[in-house]
Amino acid sequence: MRSRAGGTGGHPALSGTTPADARWLDATKPPEDDVTSRTPHLTTARPFEATFRSAVRAAIRAPSMHNSQPWRFRLNGDAIDVYADPARRLDIADPTGWAIRLACGAAAYNARLDLAMSGRTAELVLRPDLSDPDLMVRLVPTGHRPATPTERRLHAAIGRRHSNRVPFFPEPVPATARRALVAAARAEGAWLDLLTGLGPLTAVGEIAHAAARVLDRDPGYRWEISAWSRGDESHVDGVPASAGGPQTEPQDLLPSRAFGGYPRAPGTEFEPEPLVAVLGTAGDTQRHQLVAGMALQRVLLALTDAGLAASMLSQPIEVPAAREQLRLALGRFGPPQMVLRIGYGQPGFPTPRRDFTDVIDDGHVSA
Repeated sequence: MRSRAGGTGGHPALSGTTPADARWLDATKPPEDDVTSRTPHLTTARPFEATFRSAVRAAIRAPSMHNSQPWRFRLNGDAIDVYADPARRLDIADPTGWAIRLACGAAAYNARLDLAMSGRTAELVLRPDLSDPDLMVRLVPTGHRPATPTERRLHAAIGRRHSNRVPFFPEPVPATARRALVAAARAEGAWLDLLTGLGPLTAVGEIAHAAARVLDRDPGYRWEISAWSRGDESHVDGVPASAGGPQTEPQDLLPSRAFGGYPRAPGTEFEPEPLVAVLGTAGDTQRHQLVAGMALQRVLLALTDAGLAASMLSQPIEVPAAREQLRLALGRFGPPQMVLRIGYGQPGFPTPRRDFTDVIDDGHVSA
């Protein structure tokens, strides 16, 4: 049912393997491998504000459910702290905070890329202070070196990446691009399964549609989507109708959300056999979900760099029974964290973002 190129992946602190490209730390390792012994002393001796502002500008281009942008950033000496913003949590769609953690992980990955562009390497410490439930990631600069060609390409894709909810062209995604996407997920400690063939796609479509029906039966869920749907481009968050894609029709293989999308033109159909990818991790702790967010963003930037487009489907992840059914269908031990539809498409419509100064904690950096 799936490509086996994905491997098992997982957070190295939890699975015992360390992807060569993954550069983050587990703040709860035992004393013999204490993170603090390898973390540089945080100091305000050197000016870091301009680098911080640049990293935040990049971070806020990360994806988030309903474009809720549930993050805040704080300068901590020469480190950058990424916080969840509980005021922007989706109480109905995301009662556990799973989507917030994916969003914060993706934002931290963008920030790390931006630090690389300034010639700085950084370790990402996941959940560095368990007494602070909102502190998700700490980026600690560890040295200096030029950005690699891969980092430069991925960083250049940050501003071009956005969800594309319109039908894609029928051209298949080449094998080289598929292998690159699998490698991108693995490099950040996750797995990515690519589904091919009408049978597997139909099975995943049925799981996704069943999950969407469960969610849509909840009036609160429908209200929450409506609350984050924007009729025009004047808002700085939420999903404008222009980016919402066409309205779903019964024959569609995969479901979509009703963000006030426009009626579909006659004869305009979604591709019958898209490339569907499922991204997952070895486990489902908060740290696994942060890793999933970092891996998701790397995959999205890699496919953007390759000239591809993608839309995300979280409905089968939001419904526990559907998520388990998807895991079993894939034959995976670890849980799925996101479903992606990937292909070649017309230029889409990016969603807006708040100004970066609106997501910086007051008093921690000059504007």
